[in-house]
Amino acid sequence: MPDLAATFSLKQISSVTLTLFAIIDILGSIPIIIQIRQREGTINAEVATVVAGVLMVAFLFLGQSILALFGVDLASFALAGSLIIFFIALEMVLGVEIFRHNPLASGSGAVVPLAFPLIVGAGTMTTLISLRAVFSLPNVLVGIVVNLVFVYLVLKSSAWIERKLGKAGEDILRRVFGVILLAIAIKLFKQNF
Repeated sequence: MPDLAATFSLKQISSVTLTLFAIIDILGSIPIIIQIRQREGTINAEVATVVAGVLMVAFLFLGQSILALFGVDLASFALAGSLIIFFIALEMVLGVEIFRHNPLASGSGAVVPLAFPLIVGAGTMTTLISLRAVFSLPNVLVGIVVNLVFVYLVLKSSAWIERKLGKAGEDILRRVFGVILLAIAIKLFKQNF
């Protein structure tokens, strides 16, 4: 039986959780969530959270196989992922749009655009592969679950959060997590270069 203390690391779980939290940026997505709720009439937090979780875990386990199919090694993908994370962080810190988002794509509001690509987009998928290259699998899975719980809570209480946070609070959180994400991107870059 493996030693649980050796398998689970609070430091790794914290790093994974914070990285995914910054990439998913559910607090920064509150305006889009509110738009979806207004358009759809309601947000199905349960469906959105489950679909996002299935997508994240599936890519975590199948991502390497997909990469092997294209002949790309994990270190190269992690390096590319660190660059994408870097640019996402720049968006957050500078308030500029580098990547085009289409938050009003047609489809079920709980799945498209909420679960995919808002919660689990290209940045999240790339980050999962990068995290798997650096951290142990159990710690990445725990980080995913912690984030999904937080995503669910935010989706369930998005109206209340909007009233309490205000535009200024949302902007501050976005920039703080952007700086943290920049540091994480640089760390991933250094580890895989």
